[in-house]
Formats: sequence, C-alpha cells, structure tokens
Amino acid sequence: MKNTLSRLFTGCGIAIMLLLTARTAPAVTATGGTITTSGIYRIHTFTTNNVGQGDTNFTVSIGGIVDVLLVAGGGDTVGGGGGGGGLLYTNSYSLTAGTTTVAVGMGGAKGASGVQGSVGSNSWFGALLAYGGGGGGGYNTQPGLAGGSGGGGGDTGAGGTNSPSGQGNPGGSASAGNAGGGGGGAGSWGTNATSSAAGMGGAGVSNNISGVWTNYAGGGGGGPRLPATVGTGGIGGGGMGAASG
Repeated sequence: MKNTLSRLFTGCGIAIMLLLTARTAPAVTATGGTITTSGIYRIHTFTTNNVGQGDTNFTVSIGGIVDVLLVAGGGDTVGGGGGGGGLLYTNSYSLTAGTTTVAVGMGGAKGASGVQGSVGSNSWFGALLAYGGGGGGGYNTQPGLAGGSGGGGGDTGAGGTNSPSGQGNPGGSASAGNAGGGGGGAGSWGTNATSSAAGMGGAGVSNNISGVWTNYAGGGGGGPRLPATVGTGGIGGGGMGAASG
C-alpha cells in the first residue's frame, strides 16, 4: 500500500497558493499536518496556514513507498497572468523513519505597473522540489517570467517559459499593448491575448490524491486595458485578470 502527499490550493488574485497533503496506508505511520482519512488511506495535509506554527515537519515512525503531489506558489502579476506553481507528482517516493522537512511555497508579490510580478516560492517535501510560478509581465513591454509554469506577457511581451520543464506550461503572449497573455497552468499553456481580449490562464491538472478529484495549479488570466475583456483564470485555482483603464 502507498502513502500520498497531495496539494490543494486556493487562488489568491492572480497568484496561486498551495498546500501539501500526505496520505498514509496502514503500513506507514507518520505524524504532522492536518490528518483526514479516505478509505484505507490517512491523509496529512500541510497548508500555508501551518507555516510559522511549528507544523512544517512530517515525522515517520514506520516507512514505506508513498505517493507525493507537490504544488509550488503561483506567480503574481500586473498585466500578463501569473503562472501556476510547478506541479510535481510521483507514486513511488520512499520514506524512511525520521523527520522529513515540508516547505509550503507562497504566492509571488504584485509588481508595479511597469515591471513583472514576482515569482512564487518553491515548495519541497524531502528531496522533491516544485518550482514557483513565473510572474506576469507589466504594462511596459515586459515578458512574463519563467517558473514552474510561465507568466503571461505584458504590453507586447512574450510569455514566460516553464523552467525547468516537466512541472507546467509556458504563458501566453500579450497583444500590442491592449491586453496581457494568460499564465501557464500545469495542464496547458496560457493563451495569447488578442486586440480585444486578454489571454486565459492555462488549465490545471486533476488528481484524486486527497480522495476527491480536484484540479490543481491553474494559471492566472491576463489583465486588459479597457475596453478589451478580462482573461479568465485556468481551472484549478487560477485567478481572473484585472482591468486597467
């Protein structure tokens, strides 16, 4: 039987916050996080609310093979959509008795109108690392930043790349100063903006590691200059873009 570590998050504006969940089969015994059950599995959940409260360690008394889903903090934005946090999943992570460090990445900080939003913070569980999402470009020909998923371009900028590859998708490009591109999501690219509409955030990825099929790591929608329309966020926590006059 396997133990699982999953992540749930809520969208925070254009940024995406994350959480980590661990689910242990009966053969694996551990403490830490918020514990729930799903069938034969016991699920340990770590969220941003655990940070600073002394609950950032996962202590294993009986080890085993576990499933792990990590999602990093998403990027923030002022033009192009913020990229979703990098998503990393494995169903064969080996835990041994002892303490495993858990770090929950935060969403990136919003930038000024002429610069990119910040990249989200990384998340890790033991030797596994998920990279923060790229910040979206600003209203000054700013490209989106690279990250787990790339941020959307601002003004006339290109979308950011997903770097390193394998944890998300690139962001979309902006359109001639009218609208920002959508941020990339774990499941698909952010779309390019057009002259009349900002790009949509890329879709997240669905996973049932928590016992319920849930979408994770969607990209943020791009922000337009009115009268162009706002970009919608990708399913899985991507926030909707904000308009600028």
